[in-house]
Parts: sequence; structure tokens; C-alpha cells
Amino acid sequence: MTVDALAGAAPATLPAALRRLYLLRFAFAAVWAALLFATADTLGPLSVTLLVAYPLFDVACAVVDIRSAPADGRPLPGLYVNIALSALTGIGLAVAAASGIPAVLRVWGTWAVTAGIVQLVVGSARRRIGGQWAMITSGAISTLAGASFIAQAGKDGASLKNLAGYAFLGGVFFLVSALRLGRSRPA
Repeated sequence: MTVDALAGAAPATLPAALRRLYLLRFAFAAVWAALLFATADTLGPLSVTLLVAYPLFDVACAVVDIRSAPADGRPLPGLYVNIALSALTGIGLAVAAASGIPAVLRVWGTWAVTAGIVQLVVGSARRRIGGQWAMITSGAISTLAGASFIAQAGKDGASLKNLAGYAFLGGVFFLVSALRLGRSRPA
């Protein structure tokens, strides 16, 4: 499956395009989380690359999502907000990595809070296509987790391992949503 195949979805197949995109997001999150967990004790080249890659992958997924929007309607504005937030986060993480794990947790936490709110809004707007309760729940959890990451940044022994768990859980929510979309019919 290619990004172009996802992006070229016909309007009537939005749930199918989202299902494929969500399955891809689950697979990426699972692999990413395993790799970050294995390298989470320090901010080395691999862990920094992984940290920056995650929000950039989110940007690519939002672009694919926008391109899958129905022809009779515009893409949800929240997707454009998500692209901007994730792109800025990628840059912010690259800069924060030079200052250490606490700075990374603050940037990631801020992104998790704001992206979680956007995910809540987008999921709520898409309720009619089904499978979105998982996205709404994930958005709420992301917002809370982000606040937790910011709080952890001020404590001794801050670690990136919680980010791996956060990403994996987010991937599970994408999987659940993909499976629910598979059973849903467009309204």
C-alpha cells in the first residue's frame, strides 16, 4: 500500500481510505514505540531521529487524510491545524533534544495536549462515518497524557519510555477505529 493509493481515494470510499490510513498508523506506532523504548535511556542519534520522525509522519498522514476528503466537502480545518502543530513539533523536538530529556518532554507534552484537542474535534465532526469513538477517546487521553509529560519534565529521572507507551496506545486506538470503520457504512 502506498501513500498515493491512500490519497487517491474516491469520495464514496472515505471510510475505506481512513481504514487503510489508520492501519498504517497503527503499524508505524507499534514499530516506533518498540524502537524508542529500546533507546529511551539517552538522547542519542537514533532516539532523536525517532522523536522528530513521529510528528513528521503525523504531518504526512494528515496530508493523506486531507487528500481523501469527499469532493463535495472540504477537508476538516482541524487537519490543517494538525499539520501546522506537528510540523512545528518536529522542529521543536530537534531543538529541544540539545537541551535534554526534560525539554523534549515539554515539547512533546505540549504537542500531545494540542493535538489531542484537535483529534477530539476531528473525531467528533466525523461521528457519522462510524468508528470515531476511539479517535475521540484517544484525543481525550492524549490531552491528559500531554499534561502528564509536561509535569514529568520537572522531575528527576525523566524518561522517554512513557512516550513509547503513549504512541503505542495511540496506535491501538487507530487500530480499533480502523476495525470499527470496517464494519461501518457511510451515512
